[in-house]
Amino acid sequence: MTEIRLVEGEERLRFGRPLTAYAFEASPRTDDLTELRRHLSIGHRRVHVLFDDGEPRSTATVVEMTQNVRGALLPMGGVAGVATHPAGRRRGFAREMLTHVLADMRDQGQVVSALYPFRASFYERFGYVGIGAEPRATLHPADLAPLLRADVPGEVTLTRLPEVAADVRAVTEAAQRTTHGMALRADPELAAAHADDRTWAAVARVDGRPAGYLTYEIREYGGELSVQRFQYDGAVARTLLLGWLARHTDQVTTVSLPLRPVDEPATWVTDIDVTVRSRQAPLHEPAPMVRVLSVPGLAGIPVGTGEVTVRVVDDLVGGVWTFAGNGTLSVHPGGTPTAELTGHGLAALVYGVLDPADLPLRGYGTLDAPTADALRVLFPRATPFLLEHF
Repeated sequence: MTEIRLVEGEERLRFGRPLTAYAFEASPRTDDLTELRRHLSIGHRRVHVLFDDGEPRSTATVVEMTQNVRGALLPMGGVAGVATHPAGRRRGFAREMLTHVLADMRDQGQVVSALYPFRASFYERFGYVGIGAEPRATLHPADLAPLLRADVPGEVTLTRLPEVAADVRAVTEAAQRTTHGMALRADPELAAAHADDRTWAAVARVDGRPAGYLTYEIREYGGELSVQRFQYDGAVARTLLLGWLARHTDQVTTVSLPLRPVDEPATWVTDIDVTVRSRQAPLHEPAPMVRVLSVPGLAGIPVGTGEVTVRVVDDLVGGVWTFAGNGTLSVHPGGTPTAELTGHGLAALVYGVLDPADLPLRGYGTLDAPTADALRVLFPRATPFLLEHF
């Protein structure tokens, strides 16, 4: 007999934490309970545990977030910590848990969801589609030295991350408003992430306001400067931050930093030697996946023009839906469908990661050429950038 319920407070430590620790961490180990209890107070997480005859066998956590979908900020559920005890594996508990969590997120008003899969094909069965791995650039800081001669206003200041948390947050929230696919945690979660005093934060200020930042760490002299986040609102702030990296020429050998879809490192300076790497692999380097939790909740997102009626075959959002766009999307149930889409097919169109012609080839739907043309205009291709790791 199985039961799935939310766990709070100390029950998270008793039932949820041991399952996720065994699945994703070196073990056996002893937890720092003081630190774990501090995280319990953050809130904005829903921890679900499946019990089989009273024994905890599977768990999943939903992190409350928002996500930019084509320019509209939507409530998002970030699924994390999905784990099953070895004694419960191969018994359908993970499927039961995910089915429950998807319905719960929808009932909580979350319109979309994202996760980092241990294996993409497993989550594809639940309507998730991949949006591609975040690329990283590796370069030599000396190659950026010409930027130090650029006549740009502003300055860069260096502190530990908690000291400039408000500036970092302001830049990040501004970036989210203009970046398709970008997700951010709810306020308490975001504040906790910015409380890490082990991280450097270099903030670029232009006319006295924060215009960009780097968060990073240096593990050893002569090694690598590893950037966790690289955000800026224009060429001036970018030049200031890249110039800051150039100042580490005689301290580190390489710089590694994440790239947004708009970043073109080969154009930053002349004669740059840069390697851009984008890799995804089960377990070690998963690329994020996304899905739609509520079709009516998509109303109002920016889209193209036209009208299409589709039948969505999906346990959560299935039905016949008419999509109409004239700058923003309207959604109505019913109509005469000219295409059939799976849940992942719908997500692929909404996020812009696949062309309609790709859907039949992936098993994500069936549609004729005129419908494909209409969907192509209504949901133009786009490149999502998730940012958050959870």
